[in-house]
Amino acid sequence: MELPQMPELMGLSLLLGLLALMATAAVARGWLRAEEETSSRSAGQKANGLPLDKSLRSKKQKQHQRIRKEKPQQHNFTHRLLAGALKSHSGNISCMDFSSNGKYLATCADDRTVRIWSTKDFLQREHRSMRANVELDHATLVRFSPDCRAFIVWLASGDTLRVFKMTKREDGGYTFTANPEDFPKKHKAPIINIGIADTGKFIMTASSDTTVLIWNLKGHVLSTINTNQMNNTHAAISPCSRFVASCGFTPDVKVWEVCFGKKNDFQEVVRAFELKGHSAAVHFFAFSNDSRRMASVSKDGTWKLWDTDVEYKKQQDPYLLRTGCFEEASTMPCRLALSPDAQVLALASGSSIHLYNTRRGEKEECFEQVHGECIADLSFDITGRLLASCGDRAVRLFHNTPGHRAVVEEMQGLLKRASNESTRQRLQQQLTQAQEALRSLGALKK
Repeated sequence: MELPQMPELMGLSLLLGLLALMATAAVARGWLRAEEETSSRSAGQKANGLPLDKSLRSKKQKQHQRIRKEKPQQHNFTHRLLAGALKSHSGNISCMDFSSNGKYLATCADDRTVRIWSTKDFLQREHRSMRANVELDHATLVRFSPDCRAFIVWLASGDTLRVFKMTKREDGGYTFTANPEDFPKKHKAPIINIGIADTGKFIMTASSDTTVLIWNLKGHVLSTINTNQMNNTHAAISPCSRFVASCGFTPDVKVWEVCFGKKNDFQEVVRAFELKGHSAAVHFFAFSNDSRRMASVSKDGTWKLWDTDVEYKKQQDPYLLRTGCFEEASTMPCRLALSPDAQVLALASGSSIHLYNTRRGEKEECFEQVHGECIADLSFDITGRLLASCGDRAVRLFHNTPGHRAVVEEMQGLLKRASNESTRQRLQQQLTQAQEALRSLGALKK
């Protein structure tokens, strides 16, 4: 066997030695660089008087603090007419509803809960609420049943109605139980509102296309209404439960009558009347408590108050009672609430609220930057003494001073025409109560 030649062995050895030398130098440079970084970091820590482990913990704490600061903060708002704020939700509130007996307020938020608040605590420092969980979803709309023993919600992901029953416990609280089956999916566009008739005969759901559905309480569709308004911006059931109305792209509000027979059997939905007078799309409308008045606000920059106590079956049209200016409506969507006695109109645009006296059409109060988000819902309580709004994680409650002033003005007029002493005493008592309420709020005009 022949051995390799010597020059070839020497060349191979030199090559391997050179590679080993280069690898050693690279490792040494890396080690020296690491040592320099460690030394400089240690020097900096010594300059700050901190050992290495404490410095690292300090950096982590600062990072956690920055993360906490990025979380949305609760919006702060103060005003002399602010009666209270309900703050138990951890998500943004999208809808609220007062019960017909005046005892409760229901709110729903994207924190997957519905909360039921006691209205008797509204003027107290502490506000109690009961929580109903919405499993695997969250509610965007909520409405009490007429008997206040149940409520319905619209599910954001499920795109359908769910019914919750309220069972009173021995301790005075309630247990909330969802029905095993939700309503079937029928709408093809996003929902804008839901409602339950005060008679308990039907439920209404309306979507942003042109569809309004009338359901029975078991989840069967009784009638489908095509509003022919290009799109719907709002729809509602009247407090008297006779009418369903909608508004949208067209400059009118359309009203239908939902007809039932003597045995409470559904018959038909027929056109009743329209509110005509706006020159642009109608953003929103509302009924008074007795359904004899309606208010509307339009993109034409005006709001209108209507007398709807008419014989529409004889082709009588509603009367226009008052028109007021609201320029904000011409540039952004807005919503309104009409006090139960139709004396005060609340208009919300963005995060601000404006209160108008409907008798004279004058603006009396303005609350700016009430919420950290645009106002999502606005409603008077059934007494008309408080106005509630939501738009972030809180419900804010305001004293309705224009309502008290309207009572003062009305009682003073009636006193001049009172014909007997008992009537005068009753009117004087109401006048005194309204004046005392204004005086306590520092809002009594001299």
